[in-house]
Amino acid sequence: MAQTQRNNLEIYDDVADRWWSDDIRWVRTLKNMVPGRLSWFDRQFDWQGKDVLDLGCAGGFMAEAIDDRGAHVTGIDPAKEAIAAASAHAKSEGKTIRYDVGVGEALPYPDASFDAVVCVDVLEHVQSLPKVISEVRRVLRPGGMFLFDTINRNPIARLATITMAEDVLKLLPKGTHDPDMFIKPSELRAELETAGFAVGQMVGLGPRGINGKGDFTFGRVPGTMIIYMGTARKTDQTGA
Repeated sequence: MAQTQRNNLEIYDDVADRWWSDDIRWVRTLKNMVPGRLSWFDRQFDWQGKDVLDLGCAGGFMAEAIDDRGAHVTGIDPAKEAIAAASAHAKSEGKTIRYDVGVGEALPYPDASFDAVVCVDVLEHVQSLPKVISEVRRVLRPGGMFLFDTINRNPIARLATITMAEDVLKLLPKGTHDPDMFIKPSELRAELETAGFAVGQMVGLGPRGINGKGDFTFGRVPGTMIIYMGTARKTDQTGA
């Protein structure tokens, strides 16, 4: 029996032509998570008129939502077809979002380019977490905000995101995540503080209800055992 490929990033290109169609359940799940994230992020940051980078933007769900809040948005992702889909949809909606193909370990932007960097459902996929955090800090302006979410590393998170979400409920394609790449909040906090961030509160994100299509809706949940969101502000000095 063939072993499942883990951390399979090809899934985003594979469905790029249907990203905005609402006919793929796991893509709808990603779309449904955006309001839940923003219900908390909106209270941490005023998007209006700000330059914001959506790091790991895939087909553009978060980028368009932030654009709707009045930000000047740039999206970047290694999935070329997903970026093409995001760009085409933004154009069809009359949005002026810039989209680039690239990775978080080597962002193609000058120092101090953005007021905020948003990075959701990404940190648990990257090849080098320290490099990504360093690059995020580099492209942020002084006092800039990093807003993120990722998956905790523990048996309960593995059960929820691999066994249940991928294998049983089929909310995500099999092989989407590698549980060994999940990140404990204490580990992420340490990486951020070493890089020169003042780390804020971390809060839980998870299912809160079911919509008319039978899909989960998302929002704040008690505890950070599975998915957690957080913010970090760029400071003047690194802790290293």
